[in-house]
Amino acid sequence: MNDTKAIDLNAHALSWIGKIHYDFGFLVQKAFSEHGLDLSKEQWSVLKRLKVTDGQPQNDLAFITHRDKTSMTRLINTMEDKDLVMRVSDESDRRVNRIFLTAHGKSVIEKVTPIMYDLIPAVQESLTDKEIENLIATLSKIKAKIAEIAD
Repeated sequence: MNDTKAIDLNAHALSWIGKIHYDFGFLVQKAFSEHGLDLSKEQWSVLKRLKVTDGQPQNDLAFITHRDKTSMTRLINTMEDKDLVMRVSDESDRRVNRIFLTAHGKSVIEKVTPIMYDLIPAVQESLTDKEIENLIATLSKIKAKIAEIAD
């Protein structure tokens, strides 16, 4: 049996990354609600990717947003019910569903984008430009290490 020390989770960067991710998600939801938007942060993630490239295959969206196929299907179903997106079978391969923004989805993006552009700087305002640069460099190293270990 391995001799293990008690781990202080507050002393580990990954614990703090998780906490910040959770707290920021809560803050995003609160901002959306305050602006009368019935939108989740996961839905926003899909919308912003479709804004860049509309009509992406559903499986590609699942990969890009780090979701499994089943949870992506549920998310797209919900977004269709809210008239944010629509599924269209690919003309060359009927097994592939392409996801397109609806007119309502495009209008929601226009409402949400300024909220996010205000929220991110507000959260980072206590950091200097150099601190932000160092933080990004450090997080990039962690991401690269995770990718290396996962291979």
